[in-house]
Amino acid sequence: MNNIFDTHAHYTDKRFDPDREPLLDSLPGQGVAFVLNCGSNVRDSGRALKLAERYEYIYAACGTHPHEAKGFVQTGELRALLKHEKCVALGEIGLDYHYDFSPREAQKDAFRVQLELAQEFDLPVVIHDREAHEDTLKILQEFKPRGVMHCFSGSVEFAREIVRLGLHIGFGGAVTFKNARKPLEVAAFVPLERLLLETDAPYMAPVPHRGERCDSRHIGLIAEKIAEARGMDAQELIDACTKNARALFLTW
Repeated sequence: MNNIFDTHAHYTDKRFDPDREPLLDSLPGQGVAFVLNCGSNVRDSGRALKLAERYEYIYAACGTHPHEAKGFVQTGELRALLKHEKCVALGEIGLDYHYDFSPREAQKDAFRVQLELAQEFDLPVVIHDREAHEDTLKILQEFKPRGVMHCFSGSVEFAREIVRLGLHIGFGGAVTFKNARKPLEVAAFVPLERLLLETDAPYMAPVPHRGERCDSRHIGLIAEKIAEARGMDAQELIDACTKNARALFLTW
């Protein structure tokens, strides 16, 4: 498969340290046309931008993940990153009530401040939502950003509210898991023009690679599963999702 746009990866993760350069050098020859590499804090976002500077096909999202919200401060450094020509989104931001690594009020404060920054810089957002659907939806309804709900884990009803807000929905390896009935139902429901594909590399590797390190080459397995649920060709799905992602993040 070709023309792949992986809309969520973390190639700065230490699991790529042994072979990051040869892997990233190889991906364009294996059908990967674009990658959005997402930061988890200011320092990591800076590293994401350095990768984006080195590889033409890689772009960066810069922001502070909810796990690190307790230390979040809106700084000149973050604002400088958002001005970079290869920063095409603000993220990964949002709420995570599964681990609660940061107090929930701190998570909500950081989420709101970064949504304000996205408005100021006219950037789409990459949203993390784990077991925090109600609060995530309330805050999104306040700001009505453009962007993507990454690694979507909600119901069809929740997806309907997200689509109504004008947001995209991203799906990754979870659609291939044994218990994937709900994610596949949502993937079949989402309007094609709002659908995005992602890996969350190095996490969430699809079957039959579950438990292994994930990378952008695995998008094909994810696309095949979603395409089957939607009754369409996998390459056709990839092409449609890449068109969506380019319109959202690259605007060309």
